[in-house]
Amino acid sequence: MEPQEFKLTEEGIKAVLPPLEAEIMEHMWEVRVATAGEVYRHMKEKHPDLRRSTVSILMNRLCERGLLRRSIERGRGGMRYVYSITSTREEFEKKVVESILDALMTNFKEATYAYLSRIKK
Repeated sequence: MEPQEFKLTEEGIKAVLPPLEAEIMEHMWEVRVATAGEVYRHMKEKHPDLRRSTVSILMNRLCERGLLRRSIERGRGGMRYVYSITSTREEFEKKVVESILDALMTNFKEATYAYLSRIKK
């Protein structure tokens, strides 16, 4: 997943993902595998106006971005999608940092080198 936008005023993964998608990913990193219905029930407490269809759409978007994958399972009600993570939170964060640093090096090479050389561990 290549971040298309980095929001300097947001914290954590909300800097690179829209807020609801970020919340879905936070939950998915905890549970690793879930249906859209399970994620919807988890998020409904915090977002009472949230619709089940919205969660499904957002989870499909996360699949398109490569953050989730989905498979079809047979359940009591018939067929259903089951979503799983494609990478750990740590792997995701590493990709984001690499992508941002690559962009900085491409666009502001000298300033990026100068800044990074001043950073101490």
